[in-house]
This record gives sequence, C-alpha cells and structure tokens, in this order.
Amino acid sequence: MTPLHGPDGLIYAMLLDRNGGARELSWDEVGHWDPSQGLLWLHFDYTHAASRSWLADHSGLPPLAVDSLLTEDTRPRAALFGSGLLLALRGVNLNPEADPEDMVSIRLYVTQELVVSSRKRQLLSVSDMVAEMRTGVGPVDSGDFLVRLADGLVMRMSDTVDEFEDRVADLEEQVLYSGDGALRQPLAQLRRQTIGLRRYLAPQREALARVVNEPLGWMDDQGRMRMREVSDRLVRHIEDLDAVRERAAVTQEELMSRMSDQLNSRLYVLSLVAAIFLPLGFLTGLLGINVGGVPGAENPSAFMEFSLFLIVLVAIQIWIFRRKRWL
Repeated sequence: MTPLHGPDGLIYAMLLDRNGGARELSWDEVGHWDPSQGLLWLHFDYTHAASRSWLADHSGLPPLAVDSLLTEDTRPRAALFGSGLLLALRGVNLNPEADPEDMVSIRLYVTQELVVSSRKRQLLSVSDMVAEMRTGVGPVDSGDFLVRLADGLVMRMSDTVDEFEDRVADLEEQVLYSGDGALRQPLAQLRRQTIGLRRYLAPQREALARVVNEPLGWMDDQGRMRMREVSDRLVRHIEDLDAVRERAAVTQEELMSRMSDQLNSRLYVLSLVAAIFLPLGFLTGLLGINVGGVPGAENPSAFMEFSLFLIVLVAIQIWIFRRKRWL
C-alpha cells in the first residue's frame, strides 16, 4: 500500500492487536503495513479527493471493491468477492438536527487481514467501537469487527423504534379523546418516517442473513450465531415498524371518520334550521312584496296575528321532526 499524501479523508487507521486493543497508525505507517503485524482497519470519508485517489490508485484493492467503497448512493447489500466480503449497511441518523429516517450508510470491504470502510456522515456506532478499541475491549478479528458493527447499528435503532411506538400511542389517545383535525399532519409524518426507515431495514435484514450463510473462512461459528442474533433483532425492529405504520394508518382512518361524523352532524343541524326557516322565509317574502292587495295591510293587529301564526307553524314543524325522529 502507498501512503496518502495528506490527512484529508482518512478518519481512522487502526492496527488491531487481536486481543481487543488497537493503536492508531500514521499515514506513513499505513503504507508500510504488513498482514503479519495484525488486522488493519482503514476508515475513510469518501467525499475527499485524497481518499478517492488513494483507494482507486494506491490501495491495491480489487476495482469492484473500490467502486463499492466510493459509490454515492447504495442500498444495504452483501456480496462475497473472493476471500473478501463487500458489505453496505445503514444506521439511524442520530446526528444533530437530522431526521432518523434519513439513514447514514457505511460501506465495507472485509478480509481476514484487512477492513476498509467509507462513509460520508458520522456514525455513532463506529465511534463507539473506536472507543472500545482504545480501552482494550474492542474486536479481535474481522468476524468480530463485523458482528460488533452490525450489532451497534441495530442497537441504536431500538431507541428510534421505541420513540415511534410512543408517538403513535400518544396520537391514538389524542384522536380518541379530541379528534382534532390538526392531528392529520403528525400522523402522516409518522407514516412517512416509518416507511422511509423500513425501506432500508428490509434489505439490510437480507444482507445480514447472507453474511450468516456465506462460507467466510474468517468468521467462526460463534460469530455466525451472534450475527444471527443481530439479524433476529433487526427483524423484530422491522415488525415493530410495520405495526407502528398499521396503527398510524388505522388511527388516521379513525380521525377521518370522526371528522366526517362531525361534519355530517353540523350539516344535519344546518339542514334542520334551513327546513324550519324555509316556509317562514317564503311566507314573509310573499307578504312583503310591495303591491296592493296584501292581506292585513289595513288591519292594525295583522302583524301580531301573523307572528303568532309563524310561531305555531314552527311548533308544528318541530313536532313533525320529533315524530319522525329527525331531532
């Protein structure tokens, strides 16, 4: 390997001692690394030109692995490439002012002696693993590295999934007791977030399952069992997201039903009011025309008599409505 010409792009260069510890290498030391020294992990920010140049021209990695590490947009997947494994995973975006469903990706090329990874945005799971290495309780080999990374990504999804469940429960309660139309927006947002999150978790489940089933010589049976457990927890998260999405859809339907009932109730009241005042308006309009011959025009008590007639007419209408159970 040829060392990089500057620090831009290389985030971590760690030499694992296979006992849980690791030490950071300089750029010159990376260029003189030998597999006999231990497992080397290089973590890049692929948006830097120096990283892209070194990976493409000086890393010695297969071209397909380089393309996978430098690709801009990727879905979770796993592919065996000779003795190495090409892997793309995603984690929940827990960076400040970020949406959780806007997931952060990490790309990896893993062999028995070398791990090369790349990312654009920070992943807290990677930072956690670096902290473990510095305290001597980190991964001991490539298989352990991969299992710990996948476990960290899935573990950090738990809080987000739990938050979604709490939000949908709170929205269900608000719809049950208030039926406020303003709840439509948070319900729609919650459905959009769960759909966006599940979009990447479903292929990630398939990727982890393939890692378990692939004949990787550098992953032992214990590592496969741990990876299978991580995959099972991811499946549970996906099932929980499906449940949240369905509950949000049912709650949204209930909200729309309540709003429709409220609208129908108001229209019903307005219809009754209109039905009551329709004959009154007709009679008053008929007797209010400015032509000769209007009955009672010369009678001083005609207005009172006509008013009493209207009151009686309203009473008769109300009696009819009650008789027909319209009121």
